Amino acid sequence: MVRPFEWGLEHLDGGAGQADPAAFLHEYSANAIARSREWFEPAPATDYRLDSEGVLTFTSAVRSPYPENNTVYGQVFRGEKKGPAVLLLPNWNAKWNGQRGLCEWIQRLGITVLKMSMPYHDRRMARGHERADQLVGPNVGLTLQANRQAVQDAKLCLRWLEQEGFSKIGILGTSIGSSIGYITMMHDAGVHAGGFFHVSTYFADVVSGGMTTNHVWEGMREHVTVDELREYWAPVSPMPYVELGLGAGRNSLMVYGKYDPTFLPELTAQMLDALRKHGANPKTLELSCGHYSLELAPFSYIAGIRMLRFLKGALA
Repeated sequence: MVRPFEWGLEHLDGGAGQADPAAFLHEYSANAIARSREWFEPAPATDYRLDSEGVLTFTSAVRSPYPENNTVYGQVFRGEKKGPAVLLLPNWNAKWNGQRGLCEWIQRLGITVLKMSMPYHDRRMARGHERADQLVGPNVGLTLQANRQAVQDAKLCLRWLEQEGFSKIGILGTSIGSSIGYITMMHDAGVHAGGFFHVSTYFADVVSGGMTTNHVWEGMREHVTVDELREYWAPVSPMPYVELGLGAGRNSLMVYGKYDPTFLPELTAQMLDALRKHGANPKTLELSCGHYSLELAPFSYIAGIRMLRFLKGALA
């Protein structure tokens, strides 16, 4: 479904009533990147609750206009021993039981997994919606707010894992979960290693050029250019933080498809070049597959085994 373009400034601090949305977003985004550690830092959660079925809930630090979205849900897969843990961030429009097999694989290694439901997904989905149209959509301000919320929610999940006594914590993200996970790792010293399925540069480049997001860009293309949107959504893109050198020295593995029509290969190459230029040295694995075919055999087994070995070694 092609939804209408909106500036959505009411979702950004001080944005409501601005006469020049483009000028406001230009300044807002630049300030968000300049003070990104503060911008992504959430207020502490005070209502963590883990039920008998292993479902964690707490109140999100971001108060979105959708009540269903303001409670964070996570599924806990307990490992056999205490020590290492992984925060898992799924792909866009993942279902409640999505990536359960991956969680159970990691669990068998003795590593505890906390799988977080992303904003506007499954139990957090906005009433009247069947997809997470707010996390990736033609509403500029709401997409900014939703991705900032995802990072803040992830950081609060990390704090819960620390409170539970886990000393070595990794983060594992897929697709948009990879983007959110990478930004989280750049802004949180509590993450000891990061695993990422799919790699790209700027949020706007994926939306405008990727096959999966054609319908989102169709609602925006008459209102903003790619260059403008790249600037507006820069705070929720990995590349600005790479260029600031935040990835130097962090232990990571990046897995990607050679023929990916969603996270285009040229964007992946640009990201890897930038990482190396700015002091990072990620481990990489390129497979002869696309975006969603990475989830299919034999690619899923190759990628999964490599990632499991990486996490086991990095969090030992």
